[in-house]
Amino acid sequence: MPPAKRKARAYDPERTWRALLAQTESVRGAAIGAAALPGAGALLGQLAGEVRALPEALAEPAPAPAAGRGAGRVELSAWALAGDPVGAAGAGTGAGTDEGAGDPLAALDAAAELLAGCAAEALRPGRLVARGGGVMGAADFALTRLVRIVVLSDDLARTTGVAVPLDRQALAAAVRVTADALAVKAPGGAVEVRIPPFAVVQCAEGPRHTRGTPPNVVETDPLTWLRLASGRVSWAEAREAAQVSASGERADLAELLPLRV
Repeated sequence: MPPAKRKARAYDPERTWRALLAQTESVRGAAIGAAALPGAGALLGQLAGEVRALPEALAEPAPAPAAGRGAGRVELSAWALAGDPVGAAGAGTGAGTDEGAGDPLAALDAAAELLAGCAAEALRPGRLVARGGGVMGAADFALTRLVRIVVLSDDLARTTGVAVPLDRQALAAAVRVTADALAVKAPGGAVEVRIPPFAVVQCAEGPRHTRGTPPNVVETDPLTWLRLASGRVSWAEAREAAQVSASGERADLAELLPLRV
């Protein structure tokens, strides 16, 4: 019998918006001390591009509501499984890299100003944006940018040594979006993946756990999970560093990670 289809998690657009603004401000604060450090320019350029992406998408004519139904609709899990992965730290790839060649602080400030000015349109119920040959809800697109900004914020901190605080709601949303995508990529109930305190999902084909202690459990912290999901750290590296605990013969996510966030 095929595994039951997992009900999509609901995300509050206003909470997403507040988290997006909060994480953007956190990056701007850290950027002042990081901009002159090796590797920071390209990362700040990527961050500026991700912050700018939502207002730029909203500046385009909105697709017709009918375009948001059926096969043309891009869901969050589809984005996480088939999108263009955000560039790795120092790789000089991804949205906004061209900004790094100029003044990254000015680019980030300009992007943040654009973002702050599009609240009404970003939160308009039913608002769609054109994405990748299809359409996506503006609230979902905001979530995709939030995931990338959180990942790049961690990149910036690890590359420069400058603290880049992660807004709790931003981190929670990024973890949940990517955990949900894993459950879509490998549907089933054989393995329970725990990322406390933000997410628990079941995935992978095999005997489904219904009560008691699951026979196959993977557990890690939120930052390690995002590094695994984005390919910053491999499964083998995380296991070697004892950043992931895995119990049970099926508790191996090496073939399922990274995602394409």
